[in-house]
Amino acid sequence: MNSHGVDLDSTLATVGDGPYRPGVVGEPIPLMVERVKRWLAQGDRVDIFTARVHPSHGVEEVEMATRAVKKWFKDLFGMEPIITCQKDPRWEDFWDDKAIQVIPGTGKRADGIVDVELEEPDGMGEYLS
Repeated sequence: MNSHGVDLDSTLATVGDGPYRPGVVGEPIPLMVERVKRWLAQGDRVDIFTARVHPSHGVEEVEMATRAVKKWFKDLFGMEPIITCQKDPRWEDFWDDKAIQVIPGTGKRADGIVDVELEEPDGMGEYLS
């Protein structure tokens, strides 16, 4: 069984234009929904990663967000997910709209974009202290 971390807002669900409301989850994003359905059908574990459940929001808001996300997920996928605001070392991969993948052990962006402040144009720049 594989395990996947999937960010909620802007990855699995849309985010509205209005103010953030912890008890409201946006519309499903079709491509990610199909991907999650495929994983679940294979018996994979899918955890929902969201800042909505970070303790800094306070107990009431976290509970409201947890209920909303569980219901939203169950309505779509027929089961309640594990919801977390922490990465899990068991995840095979992590799907998120804000993360920037790096090449392991290098600090370099995997998308090929060169951070001109840290890397030389040939991509072989040295760490600047």
